[in-house]
Amino acid sequence: MLRTTREVRALRPHERAQALALCARDPAAYVYVAARLAETDLHRTRGPLLAYCPEGRIEALCWQSANLVPVECDAAAAAAFAAKVRRQQSQFSSVFGMDAQVEALWNQLRVWWREPMDIRADQPLLVMEEDAPLGAPVDDRVRPATPSELELIVPAAAAMFTEEIGYAPYSDGPSRRTYINSTRALIERGHCLRIVENDEVIFKAELGSVALGTCQVQGVWVAPSRRGEGLSVPAMAAVVAYARAHIAPLVTLYVNAYNVAAIATYARVGFTQRATFSTILL
Repeated sequence: MLRTTREVRALRPHERAQALALCARDPAAYVYVAARLAETDLHRTRGPLLAYCPEGRIEALCWQSANLVPVECDAAAAAAFAAKVRRQQSQFSSVFGMDAQVEALWNQLRVWWREPMDIRADQPLLVMEEDAPLGAPVDDRVRPATPSELELIVPAAAAMFTEEIGYAPYSDGPSRRTYINSTRALIERGHCLRIVENDEVIFKAELGSVALGTCQVQGVWVAPSRRGEGLSVPAMAAVVAYARAHIAPLVTLYVNAYNVAAIATYARVGFTQRATFSTILL
């Protein structure tokens, strides 16, 4: 145990380029960590990104904030990361990423941690290749949300989160303010797209992670009263078109395998499966 914990340390500021190069081995899979790294001032914040350095060079990474997210993590790296964080379960709400890496990390942590709330072991990682044609016409009502629409967007975003995860994204005043601020930040960056009709959000999607010429779509939601109308395919085509034109050329997302309707929507837009993610909800 002592040796493995010594092999893991916080990423140092001068190692940012090395860490991004590791993420660049598979931008679609690692865009989440690459984006968090780009947003983090490593001179002021030490510890959110762990580096596995058994021979003095970085061989794997693990983001550790509200989530644990491994990058290029084999069995040895998983054992080392688990030894480092095993006493910190209360800090994390999930473990997610490439399925084999999540499995390796969870096999180490499950000995120490309580039973998870849910294991979603089959989440296709879908990509819209840079040169792939859109499979449907775009819905030109899809637009970036504006700051004045924050009060419309937050309830829609919270509804989507609750449907997907099973509990609300905030439980008290401080956590609600944090959630509102994170939603506001997405809007201010032009990363929250929506259709609004009669002062009601009927579709929304977010570009939650952007790095390495890649963006990851998250939080796709259609108002329950408008489901079954064929809204999602042209709306998602518009999201891809906007992302390619303004954000990044490679568009990716991951989805639960049991969500057959969503997978069919993404296939009609032109997404194809690149790999498989897994998520452990704690």
